[in-house]
Amino acid sequence: MYSAIARNKRNTWFILIGFMLLLGALGALAGWLASGNWWITAFILIGAGGYAAVQYFCADREALALSGAFEVTNQTAPRYHRLVENLCIATGTPMPKLFVVEDAAPNAFATGRDPDHAAITVTTGLFETMTDRELEGVLAHELGHIRNYDIRVAMIVFGLVVAVGLVADIMLRMTFFGGGRRSNNSGGGQAQLLFLVFGIVAAIIAPLLAGIVQAAISRQREYLADATSALTTRDPDGLASALAKLQEQGRPLRKANTSMAHLWIADPLRPNALARLFSTHPPIPDRIERLHRIGGSF
Repeated sequence: MYSAIARNKRNTWFILIGFMLLLGALGALAGWLASGNWWITAFILIGAGGYAAVQYFCADREALALSGAFEVTNQTAPRYHRLVENLCIATGTPMPKLFVVEDAAPNAFATGRDPDHAAITVTTGLFETMTDRELEGVLAHELGHIRNYDIRVAMIVFGLVVAVGLVADIMLRMTFFGGGRRSNNSGGGQAQLLFLVFGIVAAIIAPLLAGIVQAAISRQREYLADATSALTTRDPDGLASALAKLQEQGRPLRKANTSMAHLWIADPLRPNALARLFSTHPPIPDRIERLHRIGGSF
């Protein structure tokens, strides 16, 4: 588990560096196509650096705002606070901020850049659906994301997914505003065509690549958090029972957002629909089977 935590920390920097290099390459190509206007390259590089810094510190608040979550206390949500506090005491983890989303769909997610700046969010439907034993398993799963530094990786990936959509949109708009005219010579038409192709390809491929990265990282995070929950509570069957309920009674969230779908413990979009091409969640039956195997080892 400690090696997985170290790997998550390394992955954060790999993703950030790769993101900056990719945007730098796109910016250089855009500047070359736009008649050597290298200010476009500088704008993209400076914007990418600023965006990465903002995402590192603010992506958790963006996710909470997108989900419509509001903060609760021990007085307003005693059951919720008691379960999380007990888990934090048992694991030596700082107490995260607690948030609730008014939604009948049972679900939960964790956010933040590290255990000292973390938050757990659950829906009202989760309280109504789960017993204390099952709810403890779900909350230990989310606390596992915090302890394993999954939340830092998840927030960076969340920012990446949003960013690539913005960059692709900018490139496509530059195409239609004539940004691809390299000069007034005979090669201007070819450059314009190249810029048009580049903009269209960026608009189509960039979100797909971001989705692949998002899905691959998210699936492994879920398995690790399930195992962490089982080790924390010493009751893997409690989380397995909760996952079974999520599969049977799950429904799309009212304010579901594709860019943060990987944050939730269960797919918040359409859990009963055909599996999407880039699923951010491993199949629940597989997760339950793994938990039962872990239970057999206790």
